[in-house]
Amino acid sequence: MSAPLRVLLATDAFPPVCGGSGWSTWELARGLIKRGHHVEVVKVDATGRRGVFETTYDGIRVSEFCRPASNVPVVRNLQKNERLWPPFEKYLRTRLREGAFDLVHGQHAMTTVPAINAAAEANMPAVATVRDYWPVCYWSDLIYDPSQPGLCPECTSGMMTRCVKPRAGAATPAAWTLIPYMRLNLQTKRRTLARASAIIAPSHAIASDLRTRAPEIAETPLYTIPNPVDMAPLDHIHDHAPRPKAAPYVLYAGKLARNKGVQFLLRAIQNAGISWPLVIAGDGPMRAEIELEARRRDMDVEILGWLPREQTLTWMRHAAMLAFPSYGPESLSRVLIEASALGTPIAAMDTGGTRDIVHHGETGLLSADPAAFVFLRKNALVDSL
Repeated sequence: MSAPLRVLLATDAFPPVCGGSGWSTWELARGLIKRGHHVEVVKVDATGRRGVFETTYDGIRVSEFCRPASNVPVVRNLQKNERLWPPFEKYLRTRLREGAFDLVHGQHAMTTVPAINAAAEANMPAVATVRDYWPVCYWSDLIYDPSQPGLCPECTSGMMTRCVKPRAGAATPAAWTLIPYMRLNLQTKRRTLARASAIIAPSHAIASDLRTRAPEIAETPLYTIPNPVDMAPLDHIHDHAPRPKAAPYVLYAGKLARNKGVQFLLRAIQNAGISWPLVIAGDGPMRAEIELEARRRDMDVEILGWLPREQTLTWMRHAAMLAFPSYGPESLSRVLIEASALGTPIAAMDTGGTRDIVHHGETGLLSADPAAFVFLRKNALVDSL
């Protein structure tokens, strides 16, 4: 690393429209550029277009490799994995050769396998950042029943029969016939990941799960490196952002989905006796359900939808408390990192890499289950008064 490198970042997500993974990739790119390295980004897009489209973001060249994917379960996964990997690998081989790159860095499930293969063909090193559980879980979240708390202990054929059922419903018997494909898909991902020059896990939880659930990577160097955050803009928001709401409020920032635990959120706040309004900076498939529950409980809930990042951070800066009920094993949530950087009190579920950020009783409050999440809010309320 003493000499400037030419780095190609291969990613499934990149700003300006993306979640935490995209912002982490952006921060990584910016950090490398500040240290004198040349960075270009290749993003895979499976939302509908076909072709390769060139653009820039923050001065970084971004090539969007677009292949449409079906909305039909399994077919969609095939198109985003086995059908996508060969043409994307071919494209990457051309880019690596023409751009005289020194390193390719795969960031996510759709891009890491072809990135490692293309790098091997070009006889150059490949780094893989594993930001969630895609090498060890077909669903990438370790949740075997989205309606219930609890994580899958291991990805065996028996457990797959259980995790398919709540997703397939009446089609479960037919879906069971797909389990051999699901197992082969994971084996391909793990065996390819083992060929990387190095693997980066953003949290100790991800690193531990990879070591435990993916024995194929036992000989591959594995490093725990947190998602990067540029403190300068956060410091500016902390010191100068105007208060968006005069009265105290609880903030939830993120997707309105079951793996994020939002089905527990309103009940927990009401049972804790917290009268502050709940502000939601986000959107998702459970929005209508949350709105209906808020009316039924006669709670003051304001859903802002997806906001520009700076606006979300402004709401976060002035929140009396950030609620983070996610019971899925968060790898290393940017929401929690940024809330901590802004000095916002946090009440969170103790899952995945969350305890790498929040130390219970010192930098926030952690709950082992949804029932205990209520009492954390009572404590947070008392401490904040």
